[in-house]
Amino acid sequence: MLTLLGLLMVVTFMYLIMSKRMTGFAALILIPILFACFGGFASQIGVMMMNGVKTIAPTAIMMMFAVIYFGVMVDVGLFDLLIIKILQKVNGDPLKVVMGTAVLSMIASLEGEGAVSFMITCTAMLPLYRRLNMDPVILAVIGAMVAAIKNMFPWAAPTARVLAALKLDASVIFNPLLLVIVCGIIWLLVTVYFLGKQERVRLGVLHIEESTINQIAAEVVSKNPEFKRPKLFWINLIMTLTLMGLLLIEKQIGVPIAIIFMVGSALALIVNFPNIKEQQGRLLAHAKEALQVTSVVFAAGIFMGILSDTKMTDAIAKYFVGIIPADLGSHMTMITAIISAPLSFLLSNDAFYFGVLPVLNNMAATYGISSAEIGRASLLGTPIHMLSPLVASLWLLIGMCDINFGELQKKGILWMTGLMVVNIVVALVTGSITL
Repeated sequence: MLTLLGLLMVVTFMYLIMSKRMTGFAALILIPILFACFGGFASQIGVMMMNGVKTIAPTAIMMMFAVIYFGVMVDVGLFDLLIIKILQKVNGDPLKVVMGTAVLSMIASLEGEGAVSFMITCTAMLPLYRRLNMDPVILAVIGAMVAAIKNMFPWAAPTARVLAALKLDASVIFNPLLLVIVCGIIWLLVTVYFLGKQERVRLGVLHIEESTINQIAAEVVSKNPEFKRPKLFWINLIMTLTLMGLLLIEKQIGVPIAIIFMVGSALALIVNFPNIKEQQGRLLAHAKEALQVTSVVFAAGIFMGILSDTKMTDAIAKYFVGIIPADLGSHMTMITAIISAPLSFLLSNDAFYFGVLPVLNNMAATYGISSAEIGRASLLGTPIHMLSPLVASLWLLIGMCDINFGELQKKGILWMTGLMVVNIVVALVTGSITL
């Protein structure tokens, strides 16, 4: 009963947002409440929703202050030079713009936090997309695909959970997957080339003179010239690089990412806008975008809270594990790789990696399959996971690109599935997993 209820809840939610009958914010709150009532959990709904909100709160806070921090950096012109240089290099060619998006996204993703990568990439590239009338869904697909690849980094959320759940050393997971990651990047470049080629055919190439390029660049970066702080460029750059560095070592220093961005936002405001009224003005200027992002993230917390506390996640997990025939037990590595896609789509990271993965690992152990191999296999389906509405950072991405979730899924499903196939095939060929 709970399995059917959970699956119906997810399917109903997906249908409503993809058909544009409800906003993500409304659907994330109302649909789980409705299904929880159907399941007889009416008296517990309030507690379940609050549990979910508490769980997601650090992520929402981080996103709120990431929006404010990078919003201030945009105001003061930190990314202006980058935008101008990229615009000069691409010279009005949509294919080059898309390729530049992929390169910047890969660089930004090295710190491991998807939301930060999305913020940097969208901040720098979205003005170019708008100026050239390019489809912003392409930017979102590239961002999500890069995030799917970096999910195999030891400091990324999925891999970190695998290491914790199976009590493994990072090297036994990451090192054998290096070639998988490299081939994933190659697939990304193939995808980027194809999407960029489509945009070039649709829009053509603007062959423009350097003076005109400079004029366009000036238009892109001239918003709110009174807030530009060219004399503080190096201070802002050092501050931003320091912040990024702290994100990489946040576990070692014991300071949560949310706190790092809160402190960073405060410093950014004080350094660039000593006047209190200017600080208040910049906060209000970015409050709308911050609210749009965090409201949906908190709503996602409600969805996950009800899905988890009603035990729908447990029921879905047990159902999928239970349908595996006993005579296929020796193929548990391949089975784990395949079912990691739908399960990581339907369940949160914690539910899948701490709830389902240990069960799969125990089953595999009876056939002499190592925990390291099962752990590696569980990461190969993450491209599909990066199309799930349960990934909080994706709501930031689609919000910044001003698209809906359905558009991201429709545009990205083919390429993400291709990336998953590449992951599995290369892992098999290199011996990272076995049949």
